Amino acid sequence: MTTSTTPRDLLGIGIGPCNLSLAALADPIPALRTAFYDGCPRFSWHPGLLLDDVTVQVPFLADLVTLADPTSPWTFLNHLRARERLYPFYFAEHFHIRRTEYDAYCRWVADHLPSLRFGHHIDAVRWNARRALFEAEFTRFDADGRAAATGRVLARNIVLGIGTEPFTPEPLRPLAATPGVPVVHADDYLTHRDTLLAADHVTVIGTGQSGAEIYLDLLRRRPAGRERLHWIGRTGAFAPMEYSKLGLEHFTPDHTRYFHALPEPVRDRLVPAQWQLHKGVDAATLAAIHDELYRRTLHGGWPDTVLTPAVHVRAAHRTDRARIELHLEHTHQRTRARLTTDAVVLATGHRPRSLDRLLGSLEPHLRRDRAGRPRIDAHFRLCLDRAVTGSVYVQNAELHTHGVGAPDLGLAAWRSATILNHVTGRPVYPLPARTAFTTFGLQARTRQVPPARQAARLTPLADGT
Repeated sequence: MTTSTTPRDLLGIGIGPCNLSLAALADPIPALRTAFYDGCPRFSWHPGLLLDDVTVQVPFLADLVTLADPTSPWTFLNHLRARERLYPFYFAEHFHIRRTEYDAYCRWVADHLPSLRFGHHIDAVRWNARRALFEAEFTRFDADGRAAATGRVLARNIVLGIGTEPFTPEPLRPLAATPGVPVVHADDYLTHRDTLLAADHVTVIGTGQSGAEIYLDLLRRRPAGRERLHWIGRTGAFAPMEYSKLGLEHFTPDHTRYFHALPEPVRDRLVPAQWQLHKGVDAATLAAIHDELYRRTLHGGWPDTVLTPAVHVRAAHRTDRARIELHLEHTHQRTRARLTTDAVVLATGHRPRSLDRLLGSLEPHLRRDRAGRPRIDAHFRLCLDRAVTGSVYVQNAELHTHGVGAPDLGLAAWRSATILNHVTGRPVYPLPARTAFTTFGLQARTRQVPPARQAARLTPLADGT
């Protein structure tokens, strides 16, 4: 095992959009030694969901760096300039870019940053109290994906950007884990699309954005009158995502700071109540689905497809004829039914990857909340006891402490800048004091406003009313 002799100031584990943003913003900081490791051979962003014409749900300004530093060489606009596509983009007037285009942009950035180490999987992280450094052990893989060597890298600080993993509901796990059974997660949709199109009947489970996109893609590719599609999910409706201007202010640093300061029980009640802010379906996608269904009624009759919300799967098994039988329950009616289908797509979302495997040795030092989740401070650091003098930052693992903006690409650059400012101990990236028209809460803002521009302020009464 080889060990690097020069400690890194910041070691990134995982290279998704979040840590790629951090690497891009760290790149021009003088004397800041960084390295980012990922076991994959190259950057890849949900390849199974890169459908034609599907757009990212945030504007192109929510790239890796712009909202923290629009002068960075790693902006999306500079990517277009480097590819000689700036004028076509200008005339296309696309505020929301295609998902394939965002993936290509991220790969362009990844190909040019010297701090990235693909094909290196971090196996464990330990705190060396004697040296006051983190030790991260890794395995390096060759071009064929075989383990080629092991090593150890030293770091003063760690940032975890290991992302999420596909979630499969408990009743469907045995079938999804059985080879040859056509139960696939949405993350693998494009890999299995031909098989799904060849199936006589397909069921899509999940009423969020991915479920809507996959249902629409299958609908468009199956013959009129013989669609043979079911689309079901737990939510009470095929609900549009909240996309009003003031609603979007929940994805600002202002709301993130407000949410982090709330008591834990209040945060836990708010997150599920705000599901439509980030788990609904883009209104344009719902309109496209309706248009496609309507088009298929022009010559009489109704398309052979069923769309039913407020339904969950109680059990699932294979039939004697190698089909899949789903036992369903309607959450409002409390009625039950069975659905026999030939293939299932699980658009059932993702869950954060557990930090326990990587940080097992730090468990005695890690402070957890009442639900057993890691406590995370305002600087996106895990709360560790004083025996660990280095910092462990997290990216997109703080939904329970920072709110619905945690997975949002629009806050990635701000979060990365916040982390870098804290690591360096200075405002390398000046951050705005105010980002929303909405005032979340009744406490006065800390920002000083010139007297001539001061607005009326609410003064809490002695009893808090």
